[in-house]
Amino acid sequence: MFFLSRLNKHPAFIQGLRDIAPQSPGIAAWGLMTGVAMVKSDMSVFEAVAMTFMVFAGSSQLAAIPLIVAGAPAWIILATGFCVNLRFVVFSLHLRPYLMHLPLWQRLGHGYMTTDISYVLFTRKYAHPGQSNDLRHEQEAYLAGNDALNWLSWMLASLVGIALANLIPTHWGLGFAGILCLIGIQCSLASSRMRLLASVVAGIAAIAAYALPLRLNHAFHKVSPF
Repeated sequence: MFFLSRLNKHPAFIQGLRDIAPQSPGIAAWGLMTGVAMVKSDMSVFEAVAMTFMVFAGSSQLAAIPLIVAGAPAWIILATGFCVNLRFVVFSLHLRPYLMHLPLWQRLGHGYMTTDISYVLFTRKYAHPGQSNDLRHEQEAYLAGNDALNWLSWMLASLVGIALANLIPTHWGLGFAGILCLIGIQCSLASSRMRLLASVVAGIAAIAAYALPLRLNHAFHKVSPF
């Protein structure tokens, strides 16, 4: 993204890269298997690449793929993607005070690139929005560093998965590495009773909805904002 060019020299950008680096292998493994899954679901290479760049939401992609294969109506696919990504409404509301001073196109860039992991790392480091221009710039640079490596890890691995789909069996289960990565982060965030309750409710809902047709349970197990 073009807005990164004015941030990548800031020390906070480098720190953001370093902080997300331990999670990058898990994200890459998840992206690799998502690329494989798209091609093996009979999507064309063009469609898989377009979905990778346009959607950039692993959980939504993985939730939509079995629905597409099953021939589900478009409204069910869109509704599932909407439910799966509801947590980003919470993220956006929380990040709004941090980014509202930026032009719209830069806010849209951050909105496209920010994911669960970068959001968690950012809000853990900066509990409150910056009150000075220097601190605001530092916070934006840190978030951009998180986002840049996360986006690059996902995109490169997804493209490799698309290119080598016929050589990588899905039963290897490499995508589970990404799930383990998110579980580790979720456990670290379960620091209050309400957060524990939200996690438990989300887990119970996912189990209770497991038997729904067209694998609609995928829309429930990602509702928790944690």
